[in-house]
Amino acid sequence: MLYETRFLLALVTTWAVEIPVLVALIWFVFQNRSLPLSRMLFTGLLCTALTLPYLWFVLSPFADAAYYPMIGEALVVVVEAVMLNRMLGLERKRALGCSFTMNASSFLLGLLLL
Repeated sequence: MLYETRFLLALVTTWAVEIPVLVALIWFVFQNRSLPLSRMLFTGLLCTALTLPYLWFVLSPFADAAYYPMIGEALVVVVEAVMLNRMLGLERKRALGCSFTMNASSFLLGLLLL
């Protein structure tokens, strides 16, 4: 399978995992029903759409394979936390917790699917 095809599958799978996790955290863990669902969906889509291509196509040639997952996921968590903070108005700690949980969920699923 082409690398680009694998990327597109990873993108769709990541959206399928991370967006429901984001909504569940905001609604059920943070007990916040004031954020519109459409805004959460858009933010979740945008977070992954902006970070996953960098992880797959930009960072991979520059990072040592032994450290690539750790470096890449850490950068993605930080960038997406900033986006969640700015776009959804989540407190910094909550945004970081959301981002970490979302990315850990999709990363672990990715390990299971390999």
